Amino acid sequence: MAVAILVPGGGGLLGTELSRVCPPGDLLVAPKSHELDVTDPETTAAELGRFVAAAARRRLPAVVINAAAYTDTDAAESDRHRAFQVNALGPGHLAAACRAHGVPLVHVSTDYVFDGTAGEPYEPSAPANPLNVYGQSKLAGERAVLGSGARAWVVRTAWVYANHSANFVRTMARLEQERAEVSVVDDQTGSPTSAGDLASGLLSLAAHVAEGAGPSARLLHYVNTGRASWYELAREVFAHLGADPRRVRPCTSAEFGSPAARPACSVLSVRAWVEAGLPVPRPWTAALPEVVASLPDRGQAAAAT
Repeated sequence: MAVAILVPGGGGLLGTELSRVCPPGDLLVAPKSHELDVTDPETTAAELGRFVAAAARRRLPAVVINAAAYTDTDAAESDRHRAFQVNALGPGHLAAACRAHGVPLVHVSTDYVFDGTAGEPYEPSAPANPLNVYGQSKLAGERAVLGSGARAWVVRTAWVYANHSANFVRTMARLEQERAEVSVVDDQTGSPTSAGDLASGLLSLAAHVAEGAGPSARLLHYVNTGRASWYELAREVFAHLGADPRRVRPCTSAEFGSPAARPACSVLSVRAWVEAGLPVPRPWTAALPEVVASLPDRGQAAAAT
């Protein structure tokens, strides 16, 4: 069944992929952040009302996938107000508008709500304890959405990359061209995830909830399966570029010196996602080569995030 999907944050990495992989029969409206500012409750409510009316004219069930986010983890440490506006207040405004219009909401969150001390893949029910402002703001957004009274689902993901926009894989492709050696953190482990795979998973979930169904669990994880450190991921990128992975050197988080603390191991479990009958994510080692092969000219790759 065709659906109508509103994607706030349509100009970002995930929003772009949602537009790219959306089935041709669906109506997808993907306003950029300057076109739909979720931090403004009146604008958000008005835009959602127009979207619902357009969906009704097409006789399509409506659903919202919120891809709007402040994602600069390090900058958030000194820009706490803006991070909370976009990542906490914004989702709350969107959820309130969805509740008022009876539209289901799928909200995207992050592995950085965890502190990385569990020693095993995190289930959605695991206690959250973010180490940085970004994670704190995203956790506040989760709670705003799930406490709003809207028909809402939160999907956490991690280490998202694509062949466009600023992300780790594109950064490694650029640095492979610019430097003889690259130092990459080896004491943080997570779940590298293709934005295209994530977008397909979110669209599958959106189709279910738009039909009035959807998982009973309102908090889910979607990542490509398996785990890697940033160092291991960088070596794989180099290898798929045809470069010598020995040019990637390991370093510690302390040596790298990022402003924001990050979890040492934030691997996410997709068990709840699979048990809900949603498409089984593939391994990150299967997804990465496709993205690397489709990278544009590496000399034009995006700067580091």
